[in-house]
Amino acid sequence: MSATDLVIDVTGVTKIFDGKKVVDSIDLSVRRGEIYGFLGPNGSGKTTFIRMLCGLLTPDAGSGTCLGYDVRTQQAQIKAHVGYMTQRFSYYEDLSIRENLDFIARIYDVPDRGAAVDRSLERLGLQNRSKQLAGQLSGGWKQRLALAACLIHSPQLLLLDEPTAGVDPKARREFWDEIHQLAADGLTVLITTHYMDEAERCHRLAYLAYGRMLARGTLAEVLSTVNLTTWTVSGPNLRTLAATLRGRPGVEQVVAFGNMLHVSGRDAAQLEQAIAAVRDGSHEWTRVRSGLEDVFISLMAGAKDNFA
Repeated sequence: MSATDLVIDVTGVTKIFDGKKVVDSIDLSVRRGEIYGFLGPNGSGKTTFIRMLCGLLTPDAGSGTCLGYDVRTQQAQIKAHVGYMTQRFSYYEDLSIRENLDFIARIYDVPDRGAAVDRSLERLGLQNRSKQLAGQLSGGWKQRLALAACLIHSPQLLLLDEPTAGVDPKARREFWDEIHQLAADGLTVLITTHYMDEAERCHRLAYLAYGRMLARGTLAEVLSTVNLTTWTVSGPNLRTLAATLRGRPGVEQVVAFGNMLHVSGRDAAQLEQAIAAVRDGSHEWTRVRSGLEDVFISLMAGAKDNFA
């Protein structure tokens, strides 16, 4: 892979607030047309890292490029070619959809602004609501407006910070269908999410906790890196069984999933010994492939709080 294929290519990126490293020596390479998912608990540094990539914050250490521009010295150039969708809806609620898009197009000095707004409205299915005030929109429609605003200046990179929080499943699915179409057309997307099903739709993933990168790669690579063994158990009195299992050698997590428990650990042999000690024939045990949520919880449990 040549350097020209990389839209993001940074090394050792670090940010310090009040003497604490909120982003600690992060390396990241993202290819053109890739959907790259960022996972991690709240406070893990995902948003701070994104803001350094798009030129809103300057790294305290590290180097690299975003869209070929230096992340430390060419922030204005980066901003002109990036679409950034923040966690909170950040458009004018007393303006209509069309007026909001026209305002953003004017900020970016988009040529033939009226036609650009029309195309944006059509692409995101907003034509029939173009005169509706943004403050009257539901979460799903606000999300569409925000995405349309991010795209109106034809960016080369989309940075999406938990874009589907509070959005219903149908709107989330439609949003992801649109993201995959954009990526197929060559747009690069870096997205943070807490939804495991969304993370599985990314081409590659990175897991951050307390400012540090703990795992990265394709879904299969992340799952194999953690090397977690998981068993499911169903039957009576699962709450009592969970209390009995917790704290036993080899048992790292016991989590309720519907009408069963997921029991996981990184030492497969020790985990099986712990399970054997509580088996009494009244429960059904099945060894299963660890899911991304199992891995997420395991990584979070093993991470060290940088503010502790």
